Amino acid sequence: MSADAVTTAQDLVVSGWAVSSPYGLGRDGFTAGLREGRRAVAALDSEQWPVPYDEAGLIPGFDIKAVLGRKGTRSMDRVTAIAATTVGMLLEEYGAGLAADPESTGLVLGTSGSVQSIMDFTRDALTGKAPYLVDPARFPNTVMNCPTGQSAIRHTLKGPNVTVSGGAATGLLALNYASRLLRGGHATALLAGAAEEFSVQRARLEHVADHGGSAAEPLGEGAALFLLESGAAARDSGRTVLATVLGCRFRAFRNTGRASAVLRSCADEVLAAAGATPDDIAIVAPGTPPGVFGKEETAALDGLAAPRLAVRPLIGDATAAGAAFQLAAVLAESAARPELVDRIALVTAVDRDGTVGAALLRLG
Repeated sequence: MSADAVTTAQDLVVSGWAVSSPYGLGRDGFTAGLREGRRAVAALDSEQWPVPYDEAGLIPGFDIKAVLGRKGTRSMDRVTAIAATTVGMLLEEYGAGLAADPESTGLVLGTSGSVQSIMDFTRDALTGKAPYLVDPARFPNTVMNCPTGQSAIRHTLKGPNVTVSGGAATGLLALNYASRLLRGGHATALLAGAAEEFSVQRARLEHVADHGGSAAEPLGEGAALFLLESGAAARDSGRTVLATVLGCRFRAFRNTGRASAVLRSCADEVLAAAGATPDDIAIVAPGTPPGVFGKEETAALDGLAAPRLAVRPLIGDATAAGAAFQLAAVLAESAARPELVDRIALVTAVDRDGTVGAALLRLG
């Protein structure tokens, strides 16, 4: 491979993004809400949502048929609809030229699937007159890659179609996977990000989960997706380079008390690989989980003078979509502050099941 080809392969940029969040559909509400520090978590209607929570960060007024229409949505579940909606917003604004070569444009989506769909389908199989007397149209919703596949079908994305899942680190894992696909020549452009839904069954499971010694926090939902391509492709298509992906690193820990050291190793490694130092970091977007996991993350980031972006306290625990929201917050902050152009941002995540991750980006 020539030197020019190597440079192009390594020059992976984010040239567009879209978000569906508790602030509403679109970037403007998300950016304004974060900049104002406005909490988007609100009281729940207990009749509509019989859950052990008083409040949650829901996408305001999100109705599947109202947003996506009636065609193809009869059996669509919430997380699939959120993903498809966000993919549609991204392509509508930034998709110029992508439709001309759909086989080279794909989707890497981080999601845990829909626990509501899985449990509802299982209940119907167990309580119905016969196990096979279930609605077959709802079976695809029980598979983790349903949101990814349905989003690609709906928006004619024929390139690589990948689903990844890794708890709080899911969004960063999706970004890393998409980067590897592009550098391997498997696509020319990829939509990468993550999606999560709020549901009765998810709320009940999260309520009894181990949250590191803290009470269960309000849950959030939504999706954030990013258009990832080479810098040359972005410029040729008239898209602005919003950030350059410098790298991602992931590790695992067995004992909670090791999470801070493991995360710091990830940060040190990704900085070294990019030829940067901690002093070069202009902004940090941590996952900020509650309890001991949050303390471990804070300890790992001690010594970094860069200001922190708080996302999770404002929108709730978005689980699979959490790190994608953190990355979206970095882009929103960069757009509002021109002085951050050409500066470095660090995004981190700590998952209670033992995964940590760090992603480094050069803004603008």
